[in-house]
Amino acid sequence: MAGTLSPATRERIRAASDIVDIIGSYLPLKKAGANFTALCPFHKEKTPSFNVNPHKQIFHCFGCHKGGDVFTFVKEYENIGFMDAVRRLAERAKIPLEFDQTPGEQQSRHIKDQLLQIHEQITQRWQNCLLNEAGGQIARDYLTKRGVSPEAVKLFRLGYAPDAWDDTVNWAKNKSHDLALVEKAGLILRKEGSDKFYDRFRGRLMFPICDEQGRVIGFSGRVLSGDEKTAKYVNSPETPIFTKSRIFFGLDKSKRAILDAGFAIVCEGQLDLIACFMAGVQNIVAPQGTAFTADHARIIKRYVDEVVLCFDSDEAGQNAAVRSLDHLLASGLAVRVAVVPAPHDPDSFIKADGGEAFRKLVEGAEGFFDYYLNRLCKLDDANSDKGRNAILRGMAEAVHKTGNNVLVDKYAQKTALRLGVSPEAVRAEFAKVRSPESGVRSSENENATSNEPEAETPRSSTQEFWLLKLLLLHDDLVGWTALHLDVNWILHPLVRQIVERRLTAQTNETWQSLAAFLDECESPEMRGLVTEAVAEDRKIPNPDQQLGDVVLRLRNQFLDRQIATLTQKASQPGISDAESIELLRERDKWREQKSAPLK
Repeated sequence: MAGTLSPATRERIRAASDIVDIIGSYLPLKKAGANFTALCPFHKEKTPSFNVNPHKQIFHCFGCHKGGDVFTFVKEYENIGFMDAVRRLAERAKIPLEFDQTPGEQQSRHIKDQLLQIHEQITQRWQNCLLNEAGGQIARDYLTKRGVSPEAVKLFRLGYAPDAWDDTVNWAKNKSHDLALVEKAGLILRKEGSDKFYDRFRGRLMFPICDEQGRVIGFSGRVLSGDEKTAKYVNSPETPIFTKSRIFFGLDKSKRAILDAGFAIVCEGQLDLIACFMAGVQNIVAPQGTAFTADHARIIKRYVDEVVLCFDSDEAGQNAAVRSLDHLLASGLAVRVAVVPAPHDPDSFIKADGGEAFRKLVEGAEGFFDYYLNRLCKLDDANSDKGRNAILRGMAEAVHKTGNNVLVDKYAQKTALRLGVSPEAVRAEFAKVRSPESGVRSSENENATSNEPEAETPRSSTQEFWLLKLLLLHDDLVGWTALHLDVNWILHPLVRQIVERRLTAQTNETWQSLAAFLDECESPEMRGLVTEAVAEDRKIPNPDQQLGDVVLRLRNQFLDRQIATLTQKASQPGISDAESIELLRERDKWREQKSAPLK
């Protein structure tokens, strides 16, 4: 996003976005004293450890230690960037974002906003036509025949475009929309060689296509008449707000389920997705009006590391699954394939056998290369020389794309078993087939790298944690602390950094608020420590006395460490008497400081 968000606008958005209201729109919150609790959305748990503090406008989970302000929550929950989270909250609060933008950028943003408004309005127009107008009866009958429930119609905002050449044109005129802009939206077309327009979508069941924020950015219209000369589906063209290679149908509704499930199911069509979603299998998306692209793979990779392909059982569907492999592997995604029994697609299979049967089908999906070996053996005769060569070449080309020698060897052995030949012979044939120059990385290799244990930050001591708590909850104690605390007394690196920043803000008179302080915390670990310290905003008796005790203990613990180090050095073998005496004198000076009051 271009431009720079002004601090004043960010604080205005924060002030208008009460954290209890925002998080409460995502999770069922329960009152617990002055705070609210819920089951944490960021890790699985049975007992609520997720805490929302309305006074400090922060959240913290005592289970996974994730925490932050309202911007952090939307960013983490929706799996989007910080500025996207800011925009979403700004739109919710109806606050215009003030960016330092060039006139060209401002004009582009203005056009996109107008296109979004037009798409939302025409969605409502077509929804009303489907539900209430006589012309929509054909679409209502079709949905009933296909078993699409009223709940699904409402959730996915299905509509009907009247079977007329000028319905949308007249609608746009009545709304005082510039027809050139409606043309840019892809809703109408200009008659060649004239200034007259006609509707793109006529007599079709309309599926609104939404971006990840749930805003309508395009449409897919299914024909309802039996005219074989008419395209079955007509989709919106590319527009300033719609790029079909970067859009999944249904992702706005399924992204949370995808994160929870740990993998994404990819199907072919809107009705397949709707049937799966309404049957309870909600971690599912569908490419919109195009083959699976590298952009699609990158979008899924932002959420999960595994994909289950579930395309139609016909040849076209299975070929589409095979063509998806390169992009999926290039993004480091693990791939499985769920094969729906012929002659079904996911929609008809669920209608016939139910959602639970489909769930089991997905759970039992085999790895892509096992699926592909089975498919090659069905397409080619493994008992003929020509068939064996085709199977060998097909498997070799596919597994070589991973760049993973272990996988290549594994499937050389499996291919040998299927063909009834020796593994050595298949390895030799695989070696003859060069990997296509696809620049593909192995998902297994990538996972092996990403799963290496990270160095854990040591937990802070009780004294250090209470110091943090007292300084963040009691602004009036910070001045005294700046005069009496040496930050070198603090062992935990993050606690030391947080305390040092808090004391510096006091000295420089730059402290604004806890929320603004959280914005400056670079890492999730630092934000987690801050929110954990202030999440339980219970009254602390005699905070000034407790702070004095904590600082004194931290000083004495620091002195004890110095004393222990000097004692150990003085007792090292081979040290001279003079060096030992000097070390012990220094140790005694530290001991004297222990008995002195805080300066």
